[in-house]
Order: sequence, then structure tokens, then C-alpha cells
Amino acid sequence: MTSASLPQIASQVRRDIVRMVHGASSGHPGGSLGCVDLLTFLFFEEMRITPESFAMNGHGEDLFFLSNGHISPVWYSVLARRGYFPVHELETFRKINSRLQGHPATEEGLPGIRIASGSLGQGLSAAIGAAQVKKMNDELTTVFSLHGDGELQEGQIWEAAMYAAHHQVDNLISFIDCNGQQIDGPTDEVMGLGDLERKWSAFGWQVHLCDGHDFDELRNAVSVAKQQRGSGKPNVILMKTAMGKGVDFMEGTHKWHGIAPNDEQLEAALGQLEETLGDY
Repeated sequence: MTSASLPQIASQVRRDIVRMVHGASSGHPGGSLGCVDLLTFLFFEEMRITPESFAMNGHGEDLFFLSNGHISPVWYSVLARRGYFPVHELETFRKINSRLQGHPATEEGLPGIRIASGSLGQGLSAAIGAAQVKKMNDELTTVFSLHGDGELQEGQIWEAAMYAAHHQVDNLISFIDCNGQQIDGPTDEVMGLGDLERKWSAFGWQVHLCDGHDFDELRNAVSVAKQQRGSGKPNVILMKTAMGKGVDFMEGTHKWHGIAPNDEQLEAALGQLEETLGDY
């Protein structure tokens, strides 16, 4: 653990992201930057975890599943900064023989990663299965999952949503990164998502709203969702974010979904982000 504040940790994670993607000349900075605050809050404050003794079964711990696996840079940075593996390993991102591939994978045994992800739509099913096992084992722990809003265009998401409600998987909290952008443009132009609050509610979920860049709102939304345990309803938090958050020329546009910054752009980005924990 670190004595740094959540905003300080988040700033360093954003520095890690732009440096990792630049170093590999590939990757997904936009969505990664937008989800920094959520993952920082979960891994450095909210979740009951033991990085020093990571086990795949996750017994007795809270679990996190990244469904939109292309935003692996933010997850790798947070895992390293939280102590799952050495921070200097971030410099191997997307390199040959690295454990830190473009999408999280399990074959190399990277601590913190329990499923390969990035085939969009599948992560919710995995999280539901894990949550059901937790309930069968009478664990008072929570399973969290994260999904892109464009990912909701996948049919498997809604099959899983029906399943979770039917089977009363109320120890599950899923976040939707509502940045309104996907690889080909704004979600409203590619395939509109409609009223997500009403849609998830109609599928039998408890729905909560929050600003994904406000730690107090994230904290409150998770607290309220956890209080619903025993209600028989799974929980979804619709999290309003800005793609590319923290770097002004990347914010709010799909153009930085999967493009690496060049040398000049890297320096401009780093100039906007405070170095708080030391670069790797």
C-alpha cells in the first residue's frame, strides 16, 4: 500500500498509461484514462484483497473482472502499483514474451488476472459465475466487473443480465463506463443504447448513477449498492466518464480509442499529469 491520496495515485496511473502505450507504439489510451479513478478507488480503498498472496480461486477476497479487456493499461498499472507484480514490469507492455499483453491473459500467470478478457460481452458471464460460487460458499464478499458502454451492443450481455436477475446474484456490482464513445465513433451514431437506466431496471437490476471521476460519488454508489445485498437483485452502476480523461487533447473523442501518442504528444500529456509515485 501507499500513503499517497487517491488523486495522487490516479495521476501516476495516467502517466503509466500514456508511457506504456507510447513505448509499445500501440494500445488503448482513451478508455484506460477514463477508468483510472474507478480502478484506483477499488484497488486502493474498497476491495478486500491480498496481492502478496494472490490465488486464482480468490477465496475470501473481493474479485474484479475487466470485461472490456482492451483497456488493459489501466489495470496493469493499478495492479503493479498495488503490489501484485513489480512496477518496472510495466515497461514490457505489449512486448514479445511479456506477461503484459494487449488484452489480459492467464497463460503466463500474471498475478491479479483470473480470466482472459477482451472478447467483448463475455466478462459479465464470468463475473456472475464467480459471484454465485461466493454465495454457495457463504462468503460475505463482493464481485465487481467493468464493461464499456459500446460493449452493451453485445447480445451476451443481456442474456447474462437476465440470468443474474433470475438467480438473484445480489453480491455482484457491475460498472458501465458511459463515455459515449467506441472505436468507430460516438455510441449514439454507431448503435444507440437507449435509456440504460430504464433498460437495466427492466432487466431486474438495481441501478445507480455516478460521476466516474468523483471519488466521493464512486464511494457512495458502491456503498449503496452493497447495502442491497439480500434484496435478490444484482447491481449496476452507470458511471459517467470522459474518454481520455486527464489529457486535454485526448478527452471526449473516440480518436484516441486505440492510437498511441508520438514523442511530442507523450511529452504534452506528461506535462499535464503530476508524477507522484515515481515513473517506472
